[in-house]
Formats: sequence, C-alpha cells, structure tokens
Amino acid sequence: MFHDRSLPEKFLERLTEMFGVSLFREIEKTFVERSTTFRVNTLKSPHHIITTSLVERGFKIRQVSWYKDAFILLNKSKRELTDLDIYNEGKIYIQSLASMIPPLVLDPQPGEKVLDLTAAPGSKTSQIAALMSDPDGSALGGGLRGELVANDNNKIRFFKLKHNMEALGIVCHCEDPAMAGDEAIQDGYWIAALPSVARNDSWRFSLRMEHGGALCREYPEYFDKILLDAPCSAEARFIAGEPKTHGYWKEQKIKEMTYKQWGLLLAAWSALKPGGILVYSTCTFAPEENELQMTKFLERNGDGEILDIGVLDIRRLSCVKLWKNKVVNPDVVKKALRIMPTKEIEGFFVCKLRKSAQN
Repeated sequence: MFHDRSLPEKFLERLTEMFGVSLFREIEKTFVERSTTFRVNTLKSPHHIITTSLVERGFKIRQVSWYKDAFILLNKSKRELTDLDIYNEGKIYIQSLASMIPPLVLDPQPGEKVLDLTAAPGSKTSQIAALMSDPDGSALGGGLRGELVANDNNKIRFFKLKHNMEALGIVCHCEDPAMAGDEAIQDGYWIAALPSVARNDSWRFSLRMEHGGALCREYPEYFDKILLDAPCSAEARFIAGEPKTHGYWKEQKIKEMTYKQWGLLLAAWSALKPGGILVYSTCTFAPEENELQMTKFLERNGDGEILDIGVLDIRRLSCVKLWKNKVVNPDVVKKALRIMPTKEIEGFFVCKLRKSAQN
C-alpha cells in the first residue's frame, strides 16, 4: 500500500494547485519505484531476435503500444536483466519510457544534421542514432547517414556518455587515437564512427564536452533538428520514502533551473537552421520550467512556432493555463505534451518548435 510522508510539503501544495485535488491524488500514488523498462538497440540487433531470446530464458515482457522497440519487464528483476549477455553486449538498453518520447517527437531522419545538446548519459542520443539508420542498411549499423553531435559539459557525465556510446555501438573504442583512423580525441572533443561505416563519408558522430552556448556558437544555423532535454528540477522522478531523490528540492531550485534552461534554449535556437525543428523536454512538473518557459520563448522569438506533437497512445495531463498570475500562451496549452505519470511511466513535458524559414 502506498504511504507518503516524505515528499516536500510545498511541492505537494504546488502540485495540487497545478492539477486540482482529484488529479493530485492520482499523481501522488505514482511517486514509487517504477517497472523496469528497456529499449532494443536496433543498431546491434532486430527487436524480434531479442524478444525471442528473452522469452526463451523465462522473461515475461510487454511491448509498448506506441514504440515497437520498447518493452516493460513483467517478471524478474532489473539485476537479472542486466546479467544477460544481450545487455552486456549493448543489444538492449534500460531506459525510462518517458525519456523515449522526445526522440520520437524529434523524428530524426537519415541524412539530417542533429544535435543532442545535453546528452548524458546517452539514452536519447543512442535512440536518435538508431532512428537515423536506414532500415535497408547493408548491415546493422551500416545504414547510418547524417551527422549527430552529442554534448555534455559535466566531465563525469561526459565520460558516462562516452562509455555508453561505445557499449551501444555508436562509436568504436580505440585505446590509441593514432591508430583510430577516423577517430580523434583532443581538447575534450571526440569524433568517431561505427566500424562498419568508418570509411563512409555519409555518417559523422561527435562527442563534445562544452558549455552549450560555446558549442552552439560554433554551429550558427547549422542543425536540421535539435533535442534540448533540459536540466531541470526533476520532480517527476521523486520517490516517496527516498530522500535522496527529492532532498535537494526547493522553489529556489526551480528558479535556478529556469535560468539555465533559458540560456540553453537561446543557444540551441541560434544553432538551428531556418525551417528546423527543436524539441524541448523536461522531467518536472513546474510550470516555470515548462509552459511559462515556452510562453516566454515564443514571446521573445518571433521566428518560432509551436507544432502539434500528434497522437501517442499515452494518457495526457492538461497543460497549465495560468500560473502565479501569468497567462500561458494558448498554443502551448493546446499543442505541448504533458504525460500523466503512472507506475510505468514518469511525468514529462515535451514541446516541439519550428524555426521560421527565411523568405
């Protein structure tokens, strides 16, 4: 039975103000450890081979209705899943369901230039790479086309990102850069290619460890698509009874994150081509970081418009229309996506923006 005596009182008050008492009571029950969910890494294996292998080993799984490569583990533990060879070989990747949605909304295509601006630990980066692979590639990974830049300015997180990209087959590991051919490592800059396409000029992948603003200044109006899964107050990841997940929270944290997000939004927009797509997402409930952030952005950037995200087979929360006497842009209310948290999926906010094409 669910017991909540630990979540910050002010946070619960805010949540009630956002969604009303009835929805608050539903949401309150979801601050628990969620089911283990994972994605098949199609750069290394088709999902039907992986699912057959899991079923043969006694794992019960359910395919997610809105994403054929995503699955929910119904029995056994996460540890039992991570002990499998297919996990250690990078053929499956444990990832929350909500975090799989922003790359799907971004919809990167083979041949495009894509930036994942705040990429670590690489869940979405690797998913983007898989989506940029031609389905008729001559070999797994061999159909990758385009350019993908993944950035994180935190050194510890950057090396976690690098490790995951190697494990998942996005980059090839090489101890000696001089022997790496198309690989180069210098001044926090890592560029590499899959072994199967290392001599193919159609695919370029690079890892960067830079401040987002500095990186984007190197790429003025360059990218077709940009994902900004912004650093946030992470309220949707709170677990009742586990203070380490929410002990840091205070309203000042929301203000700090809002400021940081704004700088990253402006930087990302400057690096986006006219006609390009930017997807902004957070794993928090705070309207200051979500609806109000998008409202402010649209007010101050006349060359931006918000797009419909389309139909996903998930339950949505209504966007906030008014917060602290500030009115939310009606297009944001209508077109942005708030995910209703459950015991399988966390709450998430996703917004899709298009930069006006030059006349």
